[in-house]
Amino acid sequence: MTDQMRFDLTKRTTYKAFTPVTIRFSDTDMLGHINNVAIAAYFEAARCELFYRLMREAGVPKRGSGEEDIDFVLARVAIDFKRELHYPGDVEVGARFLKVGNRSVTSGYGLFQDDVCYATAEAVNVFFELRTRTPIPPPPGVRALLERELAT
Repeated sequence: MTDQMRFDLTKRTTYKAFTPVTIRFSDTDMLGHINNVAIAAYFEAARCELFYRLMREAGVPKRGSGEEDIDFVLARVAIDFKRELHYPGDVEVGARFLKVGNRSVTSGYGLFQDDVCYATAEAVNVFFELRTRTPIPPPPGVRALLERELAT
């Protein structure tokens, strides 16, 4: 069963966490709809919020504090565009974790205006040690929080 089959990313009820994004005029393309690169940036905003919240809750030192020894990098992202989106307006990006692996985490996203889904995405992030720049398993506290979130 794929992650999108287990979790219907097109439904608002799939998500507990939402990131609001204001659509900018500069996000439009020559056809008058929101450009795919802008939509990828909307998903990025939600992805960063989701992961940094997880890291804070697990007690991982804040990035840039000089005390952190782990972080995460984007390894894969896939976006499914459902319908055209236009300026002006605001959207909300729902975010949730879908799967935890040995060194990676898969997360899912839905881009909404009201109850209408305009796009979905899946991303794979890999945890790595900053000092050695090598992939590592998520720390036990992070893994415990991920497993708890996956159970809900």
